[in-house]
Amino acid sequence: MRSRIEERCVERGMKMTGQRRVIAQVLSEARDHPDVEEVYRRASAIDPKISIATVYRTVRLFEESNILERHDFGDGRARYEKQPNQHHDHLIDTSTGKVIEFRSEEIEALQRAIAKRHGFRLTGHRLELYGVPLDEPDKG
Repeated sequence: MRSRIEERCVERGMKMTGQRRVIAQVLSEARDHPDVEEVYRRASAIDPKISIATVYRTVRLFEESNILERHDFGDGRARYEKQPNQHHDHLIDTSTGKVIEFRSEEIEALQRAIAKRHGFRLTGHRLELYGVPLDEPDKG
């Protein structure tokens, strides 16, 4: 059975090698937002012949083909997720790096209202919130 990412690659006429299939599988199964090194670690556990260079090239190809979305969550690493079916925003725990995906109709409506107030129709946006758990002591 093909992974969701592999399906999208095939739809775009992309040649799917065995190694690309493994990388597509790893990214499709990811429940987090892995960086290239983590994708490589997971992919090489499935196929030890996969090189880090192949993972970098494949991830870049998937990103350029709008199959993956690239994020910079302020930790100095590009992180990836499959192109979402539905828009969502991110809450990043700065103490652990954990990323929580969420959707808020209230925030969506507020953003549209702000754009309209300034004479714009919103065509897209990206919202990333950074914080620490409420029970974590303040380090500032």
